Amino acid sequence: MNISNMENGIILIVDDNPTNLGVLFDFLVDSGFQVLVAQDGEDAIEQVEYALPDLILLDVLMPGMDGFETCQHLKAKESTKDIPVIFMTALSETVDKVRGLNLGAVDYITKPLQHEEVLARVKIHLSIRNLSKRLQEQNVHLEQEIQERTKAENALLKLTSELEERVEERTAALFQSNQLLQQEIQERIFTEQALQESEARYREQANQLEVAFRQLQETQSQLVHSEKMSSLGQLVAGVAHEINNPVNFIYGNLTYAYQYTQDLLNLLNLYAKYTPSSLPEIQNLTEAIDLEFLSEDLPKLLSSMKVGADRIREIIHSLRIFSRVDETQMKPVDIHAGLDSTLLILHNRFKVSSNQLGIQLVKEYGDLPLVECYAGQLNQVFMNILANAIDALEEYDKERSPQEIYFCRSTIWICTEVTDNEFVTIKIRDSGPGIREEIRDRLFDPFFTTKPVGKGTGLGLSISQEIVVSKHGGQIMCLSAPGLGTEFMIKIPMRSHPLELALATPYHFGCD
Repeated sequence: MNISNMENGIILIVDDNPTNLGVLFDFLVDSGFQVLVAQDGEDAIEQVEYALPDLILLDVLMPGMDGFETCQHLKAKESTKDIPVIFMTALSETVDKVRGLNLGAVDYITKPLQHEEVLARVKIHLSIRNLSKRLQEQNVHLEQEIQERTKAENALLKLTSELEERVEERTAALFQSNQLLQQEIQERIFTEQALQESEARYREQANQLEVAFRQLQETQSQLVHSEKMSSLGQLVAGVAHEINNPVNFIYGNLTYAYQYTQDLLNLLNLYAKYTPSSLPEIQNLTEAIDLEFLSEDLPKLLSSMKVGADRIREIIHSLRIFSRVDETQMKPVDIHAGLDSTLLILHNRFKVSSNQLGIQLVKEYGDLPLVECYAGQLNQVFMNILANAIDALEEYDKERSPQEIYFCRSTIWICTEVTDNEFVTIKIRDSGPGIREEIRDRLFDPFFTTKPVGKGTGLGLSISQEIVVSKHGGQIMCLSAPGLGTEFMIKIPMRSHPLELALATPYHFGCD
């Protein structure tokens, strides 16, 4: 089956909700697929016995046999274990997703379903399966060719032996027999060369298929990572929105509360001034609540509450600037606002603690105009680079003595400037131990990481390069050497410009 047939192959939809089943059935049929349907796990297992689908869209929550049990049953059978299964679920817990992937599922689609996402994931996994099948077929064909070549070589050896015996037996006809033998040997040599060329071609095709398969896996991982970052941005924006209203309510009423309190205290002072001889009950309560202290401390308390409300509003504002989930097109934005919002989110990691001096931050902002860019994606790049710098400095400080840390405090510099009146350059440098050349050359490779297992995916800088270079037509590079720290330079056009202009501008290490 070729790729086009595979992409329009047979899909089995398993969902106990008739409405979801009907909508998804119509959409996939309109997209050119052959579609089978089942309303529960038992029905799905029976159907695959008679017609093997190319892919299964499986609902998780179903009465009777649920999606996890159905998937486990399918993966246990030899005839159905290689059919890719994509779970459809409203469950968002990581443990549910891990369970499904451990059972053999290849992907998750979160409800409510988005048709474009469903179509994209279905096509990707059908293509991956098709490439895997083609690779297996090519390997089988290659093995057959090798066997045929071996047989031909054995036949050649046998024939050569027979010819030698005939030469000895027919000495009288040596010249004629020798000519025939040379002719036959030459033909066998040509045959062997043809077999070698054919083998080389098939090996090259197998290598190309393997590279394509690996690229598809990388694309799938980047899609999953992008979906996670999108979900994180929506979560941050939602939390900021939900907190914003009550905080604004508190902040807006603090001024009135402060004024009302002052009015009440002034009234009490007037009562105390013109009625110095109050009743014993009033005098006892005045002493019990320490009215003099209360009068002094209450305005301070309200001022402290106002400072706290201001801080919460700043955090909410920074979260909304950082997430920018509603901005899907390039817009003129303030790069410094994006950097500051990212720094505010990471503020806790710069703080001085009881056993750590903290990281010093130096901002050298230039006079930048508004820059046309995808603000949310660019903030993600800042977050990846700054978080990596903080991780590196924290690990570096663990290896240094308190005296070394005190006299040479860990520092991060952020410099911004306009270059050639066409570009904005952001430089993020740290005072860490630096990076060896063999590691630095692989920093932007997908899945490459120097962090321990479980602490890094190896996709952060790869995706950052994709955002800067492909999405903004800019340039990102790293300059580092052992003992000299590390600097990342991000260079993007202020407006839409070709990448060649960014690459043509020279770059130097450090902040001006």
